[in-house]
Amino acid sequence: MSFRRAKSETTSQNGNVAQEEKQKYPEFAFRESPLTVLLEHSLHIRAIYHIFVVILLVLLCDTVIYDLIERGKINIGITSVLHGFGNIRRGARLWFFELAVALAFYPALRVYALVRNVIKGHKGLCKIWAAFGIFCVIVLELILVAVPVRDLANTYLALASAVSVTCEMFRFAMKICAAAAACAPRCHDSNARLPTVSQYVYFLFAPTLIYRDEYPRTKKIRWGVVVFHFLEVTAIIFYNSFLWERFILPYWSDYGKEAQVEAGTVVRGMFACVLPGVISFLCGFYCLLHAWHNAFAEMLTFGDRLFYEDWWTTSRFSSYYRAWNRIVHAWLRDHIYRPLAPRAGRAVSTLLVFLISSAAHEVILSLSFGFFYPVLMVEFGVFGLLMLPLTANSGRRFPNTSNLLMWLSFFIGNGLLWSLYSMEYFSRQNCPISEHDSFFVPKSWSCPEIVLKPNWTFQNPFDIIY
Repeated sequence: MSFRRAKSETTSQNGNVAQEEKQKYPEFAFRESPLTVLLEHSLHIRAIYHIFVVILLVLLCDTVIYDLIERGKINIGITSVLHGFGNIRRGARLWFFELAVALAFYPALRVYALVRNVIKGHKGLCKIWAAFGIFCVIVLELILVAVPVRDLANTYLALASAVSVTCEMFRFAMKICAAAAACAPRCHDSNARLPTVSQYVYFLFAPTLIYRDEYPRTKKIRWGVVVFHFLEVTAIIFYNSFLWERFILPYWSDYGKEAQVEAGTVVRGMFACVLPGVISFLCGFYCLLHAWHNAFAEMLTFGDRLFYEDWWTTSRFSSYYRAWNRIVHAWLRDHIYRPLAPRAGRAVSTLLVFLISSAAHEVILSLSFGFFYPVLMVEFGVFGLLMLPLTANSGRRFPNTSNLLMWLSFFIGNGLLWSLYSMEYFSRQNCPISEHDSFFVPKSWSCPEIVLKPNWTFQNPFDIIY
């Protein structure tokens, strides 16, 4: 009995260690994206996909017919797309700078490992050299972030181009951090092998933020799949262009031209943004986390394509945040949450993860729009954080109701994002220039003035007059 008990305890301990190792070092496997599986095997999901395609075609017809009747020419949303990706050469220069900084990390890593191997017999020098290596990584990260931020802050860049530059800035910064964390222990072990140039360059473009020397790789590239996903990305770009032209410009393009605007007009415009806001939200998810990542995964023969999970069925916000973007979640978990949790505790670590993530999103929006308006930060970093404990138990007890409420929050949140950012954007274009204008102070709060109708009074809705 004692032998069996000891064997059982040993097995349990080994299982716990294996589980901890599995959690510490996430495994990569051959996996397809959930929507890929659903679209191949479920006629119901394929029908929903076709519905979104039909909506795109209806918006296309609406745009073509409207422009033909009103202006005598066919636009098909190209004007908005070209305006959104304006000054693409400047954006490309910034992207190549970011790529150059990311590539510079590799020779710096080689030099660091070489010097560390030379001085390995001197503990004092090794400590100083390790501190210097950390300092160099921090400086490299600061250069990567500071130059694009300064450039975009000084001179406005078109919205879509700025979003691309800032997203790539954070992506390369996280890649460098992941590679440094993975390779630092190898530099202290003369028998360990550092990654090759091809391995590091592959990691820079692979759809993952967790560094490994090897990933599951498919045997061939299906170029038809690559072309199809890029066509989807192009279609979604025009999809959002149609939504902008048909639901944003009619309601908000003149906002700020008049000194006063009726409250009813503002409320009607906000509710008009709810449906297109959710459609844009879903299209953005599909464009980036499914079509774009799957296209690059196919070109790079990257086998693990579980970039997200079925977040749309979850009833708890904690599950949603983990499932929405597994790529970024894995990086936040391995490089922020797990190193801090044993020292600061789970609550503080979770709070810090939310603050860092919401701040990064806000930097992207602020540099892209040209003003600081922390609507997303409040929604994500405040209300989103509060929803974690509120849905922890209710999500288990009432999953259907909790999922419905979660989707209600998506509708309301995206409607507010589309309307409030549009109000601020056009206020800064249409309102008179003032000496009090500031990058950090919203102009839409003071211009235009939101007023009620003259002689407005509240009437009892149940007092029916025949």
